Amino acid sequence: QVRLVESGGGLAQPGGSLRLSCVVSGSTFGSFPMGWFRRIQGKERERVATMSSSGNSYYEDSVKGRFAISRDVATNSLYLDMNSLQPEDTARYYCAAWTPGTYFRIQPPDFVGRGTQVTVSA
Repeated sequence: QVRLVESGGGLAQPGGSLRLSCVVSGSTFGSFPMGWFRRIQGKERERVATMSSSGNSYYEDSVKGRFAISRDVATNSLYLDMNSLQPEDTARYYCAAWTPGTYFRIQPPDFVGRGTQVTVSA
């Protein structure tokens, strides 16, 4: 069973930075497409950033140039570096994984963590 555990959320000031981490267990991490979603209160979950098993990354328009997704196969970890944070980035952020071979850019994830809260406020 694949298990995803997020950490690194918290309170940041506008213009600040945070790094989210996700540790993956129960799978061959390197072969899974991975990504981050967020749920802003009152809105549907939205895709923030995804990364293929080969390392290609994709971003939602509102975070391009501010957020960066990365992975460390040696530690089974996925990261999301968030810079120039804005109040509208306030959300619960979820780590996600897709079964290898899934068209992850369209299909919903197969595995999702419990999330970590990010709040951006002065």
